[in-house]
Amino acid sequence: MGTRYEHLQPEDRVTLASLRQQGWSIRAIARLQGRSPSTISRELRRNACHGGYASAPAQRLCQLRRIQAKPCPKLHSCGALWTLVTTMLCWLWSPQQIACTLQRMYPQDPTMHASHESIYTAIYAYPRGELRRQLIALLRQGKSTRRPRSAGSDRRGQIPDMVSIHVRPPSRELRR
Repeated sequence: MGTRYEHLQPEDRVTLASLRQQGWSIRAIARLQGRSPSTISRELRRNACHGGYASAPAQRLCQLRRIQAKPCPKLHSCGALWTLVTTMLCWLWSPQQIACTLQRMYPQDPTMHASHESIYTAIYAYPRGELRRQLIALLRQGKSTRRPRSAGSDRRGQIPDMVSIHVRPPSRELRR
C-alpha cells in the first residue's frame, strides 16, 4: 500500500503555531501530529511571517498558493481569445470554422488556438442567463444542451435492421 498524503488543515496549523511558540522541536511536533518532520519543516519555512509562525496568515498564504497554482482557462470570459471567439460566433461561424481560422491567424501563438470542442464546452459551461442563450442561439444547431463527442456512441459501419446470415431460411441453401 502506498503512502497517503494529506494537506495540513487549519486546526493542524493552530496546533503547530502553539507548540512552536512553546519551544517544541520540529520532530516532537511531527510525532505528536502524526506527520513527517519534513512536512512540518516545510510548513514553517513556507508560511512563516516576519515575527514567526502564525496559523491565520499561514492558512491565507496556503490558500493563495493553491489558487495561483490553478491555471486560468484559455477561453476565460475576460480574455482576448474569448472576445475573438464570440465575435466570430456573431458572424455566424461554426466552432470548427473558428478553430481553423484561429490556427491560420496565429500560427506561432498557441495561446490563441482553441479546438472546436473547447469552444463548445466554454459556451455550454457559461453561467445561465441571457448571454448564454444568445451564444447558444448563434450555433448552427442551437440546442440548449449538448452531449460531448466522447459521450456518444460510434455509429459508423452499422447497417440498420441488419439480419444475420445465420438466421436465413433453409430454402436459401437449395438455390444455386
